[in-house]
Amino acid sequence: MKLLLIGSGGREHALAWALAKSPKLTKLYAAPGNAGIAEVAELCNLDTADHQAVIGFCREHAIDLVVVGPEAPLVAGLVDDLEAAGIKAFGPSRAAAQLEGSKAFTKGVCDEADIPTAGYGRFDTADAALAYVREKGAPIVVKADGLAAGKGVVVAMTLKDAEEAVTACFEGSFGAAGAEVVIEEFLEGEEASFFVLSDGTNALPLATAQDHKRAYDGDEGPNTGGMGAYSPAPVLTDALIAEVMRTIIEPTIATLAKRGTPFKGVLYAGLMIGTNGPKLIEYNTRFGDPECQVLMMRLKSDLLELLLASVEGRLDQTTADWRDEAALTVVMAAKGYPGSYDKGTEIRGLDTPATDDVAVFHAGTKRDGTRILANGGRVLNVTAVGTTVRQAQQRAYERIRDIDWPEGFCRTDIGWRAIARES
Repeated sequence: MKLLLIGSGGREHALAWALAKSPKLTKLYAAPGNAGIAEVAELCNLDTADHQAVIGFCREHAIDLVVVGPEAPLVAGLVDDLEAAGIKAFGPSRAAAQLEGSKAFTKGVCDEADIPTAGYGRFDTADAALAYVREKGAPIVVKADGLAAGKGVVVAMTLKDAEEAVTACFEGSFGAAGAEVVIEEFLEGEEASFFVLSDGTNALPLATAQDHKRAYDGDEGPNTGGMGAYSPAPVLTDALIAEVMRTIIEPTIATLAKRGTPFKGVLYAGLMIGTNGPKLIEYNTRFGDPECQVLMMRLKSDLLELLLASVEGRLDQTTADWRDEAALTVVMAAKGYPGSYDKGTEIRGLDTPATDDVAVFHAGTKRDGTRILANGGRVLNVTAVGTTVRQAQQRAYERIRDIDWPEGFCRTDIGWRAIARES
């Protein structure tokens, strides 16, 4: 099969790495890709926001399946346009992708399906939103309704922080994404991520992971798109996974199917595990980043076959097999991230080939002749597998010590919650 992978981040490098192993694959293209993806795929200069250009490329190159990595093309309806042109595509429709594209939409699904989630209010004016946070007090969570590249959520521990977050949304800090705001109660507990594939009717559980959103050690500093992750997440026991499927995932898929907008693709539930059981924090409608990197390191099954089963409605006949070992990834980011940072700095020490146990996935890189240059905020995902999270962590940081990039930084404590449980 000939595939086109849409995207350029660490998630897409991990997907490309896993897809390249499939015996079904004959050719893999990536648009726009990055320096790491170029090792396993042919990069193509394609404007992925131009859906007709993507369709034309697929026809010209006889593409059998398009795999859409990031959320923005999904929310923009790329899958709809490809399917209308008779081209198979993995990912949800524009309507179903609203589970990620609009926090208010997801809250409406939760209300309709009685899905456990945080209490909330939704507002389209700053005055009403400010009155609400003053009434409720802090801590409280302020979310831009639309897509904000993982940065539109503020967990406000003081009323002042909450007021500043509301004001920032309505003053345009997140563009159109902040035109409406969802304000939620603060949930106590431990966060975890749970992934399933859906074919519109059936749901196939994949695996669990835990992300580290804060920029610095000890979960300090500003929220980021993610500074590291590990899988599995020990907090999500088999009993809790069964509860999440029954109370959150299955009602969501049934509700969207009933509405006539069935969900096909990967559904990523961000959960809070508290004393009252799991509650839904948010949905993403694609593989997480950097969670995808640890999932792909643990996946034993043929990824391409799993994606095809989702597209073709065969998940009830499909299983996903996983390595028993733990996987952990550490994000190396440009100094200054998630604020302003320099691009174009050289990274050395990336020549060691990836193995099934240690791999460096590129997130924001480009090639300049023989040099690899940083080309984003989150730049590398150093990923390793071990019999325990502690061993996976040790292997990842050993690999980091071989990377020469003075302009980069990383957290030194990725996996600390799981390692504390292992002690």
